[in-house]
Amino acid sequence: MLEALKSLDTQAFLLLNGIHHPVMDSFMSLMTNKFTWIPLYLFFLYFIFKQEGKSGWKILVAILLCILISDQVCSGLLKPWVARLRPCHEPSLASVIHLVGGCGGQYGFCSSHAANSFTLAVFFYLIYGKSQNWVKFLFPWAIIVSYSRIYVGVHYPGDVICGALIGSIAAYGVVKVFQNIQSSK
Repeated sequence: MLEALKSLDTQAFLLLNGIHHPVMDSFMSLMTNKFTWIPLYLFFLYFIFKQEGKSGWKILVAILLCILISDQVCSGLLKPWVARLRPCHEPSLASVIHLVGGCGGQYGFCSSHAANSFTLAVFFYLIYGKSQNWVKFLFPWAIIVSYSRIYVGVHYPGDVICGALIGSIAAYGVVKVFQNIQSSK
């Protein structure tokens, strides 16, 4: 069963990674670069403190906790435990992979980029989704960031899907705890 899933994941990766174009290479390289999103993160900070005032630090701590959980589950726990080679480190794929940029660490399960972008999307949706229309655009952003990891050749689709799930669960859990603490005061 596990081998069948790995084979399906590899086939899906080859299909998705095989759809490429030089213009898309540049675009996806930009989308996958964490420094590209610094203006967005600065906007988040501005927005939080504009909305929450001095108590914005509570929201910021909750976000940092979400990121810490999602990132550590992916990078600190699952990558070394599962020890699945990234597609760009897989010798059997070397001749067919479309690699854009560097390969990164040896192991890829699961994607921290996907986990962290979905953490932010779910967190903002749960906290501000009813009052702020722009929040819904964080989901397409998270999907593009996550897909970029497949496009540039460093993650299988399963890595991205599991990362997105872990990030979403981390955000949901932290928001529920945060809301319980806030309502008990």
